Formats: sequence, structure tokens, C-alpha cells
Amino acid sequence: MPPKFGTSGLRGLVTELTDELVHAHIRAFLAACPHGGTVHVGRDLRDSSPRIAATVIEAIRGAGLGAVDCGAVPTPALAMAAMARGHAAVMVTGSHIPADRNGLKFYIPSGEIAKPDETAILEALKTGGAPDAPEGPLEQDPDCAARYVARYVDGFGAQALSGLRIGVYEHSSVARDSLGDVIAGLGGSVVRIARSETFIPVDTEAVDPDTRAALAGWAAEHELDAIVSTDGDADRPMVTDAKGAMIPGDVLGPITARLLGARIVVTPVSSNTLVDAMEGFEVRRTKIGSPFVIAGMEAALAENASAAVVGYEANGGFLLGFAANGPEGAIAPLITRDAVLPIVAPLAAARADGRGLAEMAASLPPRFTAADRLQEVPSERSMALIERLRAEPAARAEFFDTGSAEEAIDETDGLRVTFVNGDIVHLRPSGNAPECRLYAEADSPERAQALLSGHLDRLGARLRDAA
Repeated sequence: MPPKFGTSGLRGLVTELTDELVHAHIRAFLAACPHGGTVHVGRDLRDSSPRIAATVIEAIRGAGLGAVDCGAVPTPALAMAAMARGHAAVMVTGSHIPADRNGLKFYIPSGEIAKPDETAILEALKTGGAPDAPEGPLEQDPDCAARYVARYVDGFGAQALSGLRIGVYEHSSVARDSLGDVIAGLGGSVVRIARSETFIPVDTEAVDPDTRAALAGWAAEHELDAIVSTDGDADRPMVTDAKGAMIPGDVLGPITARLLGARIVVTPVSSNTLVDAMEGFEVRRTKIGSPFVIAGMEAALAENASAAVVGYEANGGFLLGFAANGPEGAIAPLITRDAVLPIVAPLAAARADGRGLAEMAASLPPRFTAADRLQEVPSERSMALIERLRAEPAARAEFFDTGSAEEAIDETDGLRVTFVNGDIVHLRPSGNAPECRLYAEADSPERAQALLSGHLDRLGARLRDAA
């Protein structure tokens, strides 16, 4: 599919992300959005990212604005650096998608772009965007990642992970060095695992069976208390327990929210419903995607500027909307998807309670999720099937196989069906890749996985038949 621009940014095949296309989108962004006179630029570790980042910097400077080259840094580190100085930012990354693809993420001085910004950028593309001007200055920021590491060390303290042996699955995450630095700074013992010089597309929300088996093997081999990692640009966490079993992102989110003293939790409709059964939270549900979570958080802050509000997604990305108190120091708000906070907070909470992550997760309300995706499926084909299921009760009864009657339908984002026995199955076309996402929830992990596997097979058969 050709490069696609939306609120999550621009994404497409590397071969189609030409210098001309990248230049046009940067100039449109500069014409349509506030930027504070300077734009910070970061990139992930894909082979194509240095070339694209150089084009981004050239387009910024060619419009007469200053550019700050932050190099290869985590997306939240870039956002934190730019927002602290009242500047815009552009991250060159394809996140978790394959290496033959890449993209751009856009930030204005207040944070991620929103839907109105997307509309304005698309309009500016039609008119050529910001004009040429005398070349703007270029600045380097070699300490961007170090300040990001200090955020967590200062907030949690030098003993927060003392005595824990933590594996860092490095692969090709742009945070692989920073994450180890954070753990070491918090007193943990770091075991670095499987560093890769080629890009590996790790989707923390849909980890493949081979990777899951490898995680279990590493946990046993190195006698680890946990394994941690992120996706390619480090805005989604991956965390396992001592046996290498995954702790889902929408379990890490509530644990992190509880440790930080949050009172309002904003999360997409796809997130585990266990948070609704936890005491002390007002839960607000949104469509899937960080722009919708941010909009929900901003609405809460508009109602009460001092609201203790956080957001998280099923993929684990965590957004902090208030000045929180960590165990040892203040943690400033960062309303963009972050991977490190939902890694550090659960580990620190479990250690402080004298138990492992598995025990902590087991103490939460017993609801379990599983998620995967059917790849290389045109979005229009997925949407046509979902529309039919939405409109026709008989088609839903034929497609969904839970052994229980339908209780409720949620059309907030895609089609989410709840059944009388408590099972939930949710279908949704991806907004930024030719994929159809499938989510399942049940009262046991085995049941959730069975729902996922069975419906994924059924989904594949239906979409292949539609080809």
C-alpha cells in the first residue's frame, strides 16, 4: 500500500518514502503546526532511518528553522527533550512494523499531534507547505538519552531494583542501551541478551511463539527475575516474569497507575477490563490510539487541572498526565506514550512488596487477554467483513464461537462483542498497516488464547475467501 499519513504520522515502504515525499510532509507540518522556531529530530535503528533523518533536517533548515539532531534515541526521550524547550519534534521510525517500512512521527511543543493537526497538515500538503528561507542553524543534543535515563533514576532511587537480576532483550530497540542504564541506575543487575545489528520488528502486543519460547529459555538460563524490552522506537514495553512469561501491557498499566497514585485512568476499549474492577480508579474508555487517549486525558485535565490522570494502551505505552511522586523523587508529566515507566514501576512495586511480578499480576482481578493480527490483509477487506458482522446478527452468530449468547456490542472502535459467559472478542482493522487486529478476553489465560486462536483461524478463512 502507498505511504499513508494520519495522526500516528507517516508510514510506508522505504522505497516509497522518497526524499521528495519526506520533504513535502515536513514542510506541510511546519506550515500547519506550531513549532517554537526549532524542531528536534530523532531516529530508530533501521538501516533507512539515517537517510530519512538527514532529509528531515534538511527540510527543516531549508525553511529557515533551527534543527536539533538528537541521533538515535527513544521516541519518548525525543518528545521530552523537545517539549522541555517549547519546540516541535519529528521521530523517524516505523515503530514495530517490518524493516522494509519506515515513517515519521510528529510532535508539536505541547506533545503529539492531534486530529485537527492532521487535517491541517493534509491541507498544507496541497499548497506546498512552508517556503524556502535562509538556512536555519543546526544543533546537536548528545545528552538527550541521558536526561531520559535520569528521569527514572531520580524518581525511583538508586536502590529501587537492588537485588534483582534483569535481562534486557536488546534486539534492535533504540532504547537498548538506555534501558540497561536505567536498570543499573536503580541498583539492578543487568544481563544483556540477543543484541542484533539488523532490525527486528518486535510488536509487544503480539509476540510470536518463537520469541516467547526464547524469553522462557533466557529466563531459565540466566536465572532472571524478569526480562524487559521495548518495540523499535521504545514507546511500548515488553516485560516478563521470572519464568519468561509475558506480563501484558494492560496489566502493567494498572500496576503503574496504582503505584503513582493516579485517580483517573484513560484507556482504549481494547484494554483488559480488570482495571474496572480495581478500587480507586475512575476509568474512561476511548478509541484505540494514543491521540484518543491523550484527548481523554486532556478532557479530564480541563475539568480539573490538578487531576491525577494517566493513560495507557493495551500495548503497554503509558502516559503520565500529572506531577507524580516516585519512591524517591518527583516524576514530571509526560503526555506521550512511554515504555520505561511501565517497566520500572511494576518491577519496583513488586520488589517493595517482596514478591515477583507473577505474584503481583495474580493478585489483580482475574481477567486475561490475548491479541494477535492477520497480516497483509487490505484494510478495506477487513472493514467490509466487520461491517457485515456489525449489521447482521445472524452473521455474528455464525462467526463468533464462544458457546454463549451475545450480551452486548461495543462499536467504539471496530466491533467488540461481549458474551453472557464473560468472553470478549474484538475485531479491528489496523489504522496504519495492512492488518486486521483481533483481541480476546476471558476468565483464564487458556480460554483467552483459545478464543484468539480459533477466531484468528476463522478470520483468516473469511478474509481469504473474500480475496
